[in-house]
Amino acid sequence: MIEFLSLSSLTFPNIDPVLIEWGPIAIRWYSLAYLGGWILGWLYLNWLLKTKPAPCTSAQVADFAFWAMVGTIAGGRLGYVLFYNLSYYASNPLDAFALWDGGMSFHGGFAGVCVATWLYCRKEGIPLMRFADLVACVAPIGLLLGRLANFINGELYGRITDAPIGMVFPNGGPYPRHPSQLYEAALEGLVLLIILWALFYFTKARLKAGVLTGVFLIGYATARTIAEQFREPDAHIGFLFGGDLLTMGQMLSIPMVLAGLYLIFRQQKSALTS
Repeated sequence: MIEFLSLSSLTFPNIDPVLIEWGPIAIRWYSLAYLGGWILGWLYLNWLLKTKPAPCTSAQVADFAFWAMVGTIAGGRLGYVLFYNLSYYASNPLDAFALWDGGMSFHGGFAGVCVATWLYCRKEGIPLMRFADLVACVAPIGLLLGRLANFINGELYGRITDAPIGMVFPNGGPYPRHPSQLYEAALEGLVLLIILWALFYFTKARLKAGVLTGVFLIGYATARTIAEQFREPDAHIGFLFGGDLLTMGQMLSIPMVLAGLYLIFRQQKSALTS
């Protein structure tokens, strides 16, 4: 069985997770993914502002980039601690601050950005949902780069498969596995980015505050739920409620679907009653 699976699998590229290293200083692809996501997101958001009416100025977008960075890191780490490894960090609380050891949660990072967006819009007097729609349009860029970095790191790999696309990951044992990081990069990143871009430029969705945010929430939750069918669950969590029907990532996506539906149907109801 092992021989058959190995012969039918693709070769993992085995890219060094560290791009450049000078003594104790190391620049990792994962760090560059975060940095690249913020920079490209900032540039893309400024491009979206050219379509009037704009809810804010370019200077405000530049200021918000720092808020988003803090929200992503703080929320992502807190979410990982609470949702994915609470028992360990309860016994080792100082390790929660060891960001260099890895461990970030998208859902936590998303919550952190939501809080940062609400606080910044309140501070600057910016229409919250119109600004949130712009942030939603650029978010898939960070998701795309982040999942590619997960692939380079050989982490968050998929379940064992005999499909031709299977790969033997360095830390995944001898059997080929789905490159689920690439599935997520495509679905959560590229596909969702194109959908939101098309809705922004070719429909009136951008004029209905909250709709694009709702589409992002539902789109991400759907993409994550699909990808989780191929992704190996975290070893210390496994499947929830027994069987193999629900993972932590899928469960955390349920509130996103509900919130997305609320934002979309709230706007539709408003249009009908106006």
